[in-house]
Amino acid sequence: MVRDYIKRFIDHLGKERGLSQFTLSSYRGDLLQFYSFLREKTPHQKDLISTVDRFLLRHFLGKLKAEGYANGSISRKLSAIRSFYKFLCREGITSANPAVYISSPKKKKKLPSFLSPEQISSLMGSPQRPDVLGLRDKAILETFYGSGIRLRELVGLNLSHLDLANNLIKVKGKGDKERIVPMGRSASAAIRKYLEKREELKPKEDALFLNYRGYRLSPRGVELIVKGYLRKISEDGSLSPHSLRHSFATHLLDRGADLRAVKELLGHSSLSTTQIYTHITAERIKKVYRQAHPRAGG
Repeated sequence: MVRDYIKRFIDHLGKERGLSQFTLSSYRGDLLQFYSFLREKTPHQKDLISTVDRFLLRHFLGKLKAEGYANGSISRKLSAIRSFYKFLCREGITSANPAVYISSPKKKKKLPSFLSPEQISSLMGSPQRPDVLGLRDKAILETFYGSGIRLRELVGLNLSHLDLANNLIKVKGKGDKERIVPMGRSASAAIRKYLEKREELKPKEDALFLNYRGYRLSPRGVELIVKGYLRKISEDGSLSPHSLRHSFATHLLDRGADLRAVKELLGHSSLSTTQIYTHITAERIKKVYRQAHPRAGG
């Protein structure tokens, strides 16, 4: 019964709110995890939906914390449960939402990791192979840093999304929202060189970035490629493809770019999301001041 309700809810999110398959999969996984908890804690209850109260829900959140889940993950799961019960109330399946009065745990503000301009230069010079895979890797790195797009946005690029004459790409972001993003001459040139040899991979689809078998590279595949090059230029194990997006935004703001313009380039829906990068630049300025000014106080 509960599984049926979860399916109805996920279908509703997909049809009415147009959420991506990745987001829908996350919601489904969170709710099924909660369902498994309910079956374990109340095995003899037939109506698992209505028996949930805020105490049982807090028990579930406490269990997640004890198992080592980060506050951000716990908040996401609570949000999924809250939305699920809101849907059930609206459908007349239950009359109360036990998650309404439970606050999400505070997320620790973690400044994104990013590369210095010097590290970026070293990274872009890392792919040395002159074959099609080496040219592909170079194009991937240049596109990440030159456009600031997300991992899944890069993976989703097709040949039809390219406007190399104007150094532009069309990307599909969160919620399937499309936007046009400039990518710079370096990225455009790297893609052109890769496209000259792309046919050697015997393409099976229109995807821009292909694996050695001619199919679209997966997010995991791109992540492994990028991390391999990052390890060559840095010992920071936290660096990832997303670090290139962070570097893109940080370097733009360092050079006086308008925050709202950076927001549009990144595809953020809220300016508050973009403001994390102002903290990075402010911290860097303070560090330079402390190191250089004779009366900074050490």
